[in-house]
Amino acid sequence: MIFITAKFRILPEHADRWPEISAEFTEATRAEPGCLWFDWSRSIDDPAEYVLVEAFRDDAAGAAHVQSAHFKQAQQTLPPYLLETPRIVNTTVAQDDWSQLGEMAVPERS
Repeated sequence: MIFITAKFRILPEHADRWPEISAEFTEATRAEPGCLWFDWSRSIDDPAEYVLVEAFRDDAAGAAHVQSAHFKQAQQTLPPYLLETPRIVNTTVAQDDWSQLGEMAVPERS
């Protein structure tokens, strides 16, 4: 799978509204057949920073994502709300879902 983490620094006056601002793009991306997940989190250290964790089935699904109409629309509509160009880590991982963090295993609860 293609695994991507990106950090978006939002202009402070728009930070609280970022989930609403990015909602259309988020919903459309999650509906893509090759999207495994597309999840936003807000930084606890910087309230103007959102972290996007996304994964796509394979190279073809990643290519379909960046060629989609909603991605092209987001390239136009989202940057005016950003403080700077997002930073990204993009890699291919030989798995198709999350693994368990064995070092913090939780016993089965009854």
